[in-house]
Amino acid sequence: MKLFHSINDFQSTKKTILTLGTFDGVHIGHKKILERITQNTENGKYESLVLTFFPHPRMVLQEKSEIKLLNTIAEKSKLLEATGIENLVIHPFNESFSRLTAEEFVHSILVDQFHIQKIIIGHDHRFGRNRTANIDDLIAFGLEYGFEVEQISAQEIQDVSVSSTKIRKALNEGNMTLANNYLGYSYFLSGEVVKGKQLGRTIGFPTANIQIDEDYKLIPKAGVYIVKALIDQKEVFGMMNIGFNPTVNGQKQTIEVNLFDFDADIYGKKIEVSLLQHLREEQKFGSVDLLKEQLNQDKKDALAFLNRV
Repeated sequence: MKLFHSINDFQSTKKTILTLGTFDGVHIGHKKILERITQNTENGKYESLVLTFFPHPRMVLQEKSEIKLLNTIAEKSKLLEATGIENLVIHPFNESFSRLTAEEFVHSILVDQFHIQKIIIGHDHRFGRNRTANIDDLIAFGLEYGFEVEQISAQEIQDVSVSSTKIRKALNEGNMTLANNYLGYSYFLSGEVVKGKQLGRTIGFPTANIQIDEDYKLIPKAGVYIVKALIDQKEVFGMMNIGFNPTVNGQKQTIEVNLFDFDADIYGKKIEVSLLQHLREEQKFGSVDLLKEQLNQDKKDALAFLNRV
């Protein structure tokens, strides 16, 4: 997949079949549209293209927006590449861009820059300044400029009509089963392994502390999770705590993973951790020994879960 960081950077000798949107989560609802894009470009006559934006429009247009995103830019790119999309354009979203009229957007970007052959979009898509244009306007532009508009109807995607908002809510509640069903994959966190206080090592549960640089990434509800880590393309299972380590008077939120049957030095490595199941709430124990006792039970519960799946 070719990645472009601006609309103006994109170049192709072929016409494009495209879709556009924020695609946060690249969930099963999104994939219905993306599959249609790749099906339309299988003969090689046209190129598939996804146009998305960063920052998220709500970060720019809503002054007090505190929206957290399901994917970092790197994660979203990886998920989109896996769908078979040939070209991804991540365009900087700002107030100037948001003021483009619908016709300016269609003429200067879709037609002149992307040489559009067809656009495939969801049934509720709106675009242009103040999001005033709808599917009927887009069809009219298509007739004027000579491109096709294919609409994914509400009925057609009813069985997968999920939204990133519903997924965020599930993650904030620690409901991994619901969130992962909506996503079509296990929600994951990506970050660098950094040195922590190394207290886990002293009680037989060494942990890898994950540092996530992107402050806009949604971190699920605090608690203990059963996880699968991807380290140097190798899968390792374990359990993860998201929280403040109240038993040892922690002062800031940490993300710590205890990996089963794994003792390699991974400081400085980037790893990906998929959250499979929420195991329990974070809690404060009366002593480190009680904490250790609970961690032993957590590991038993995690292994029992992993043996069932």
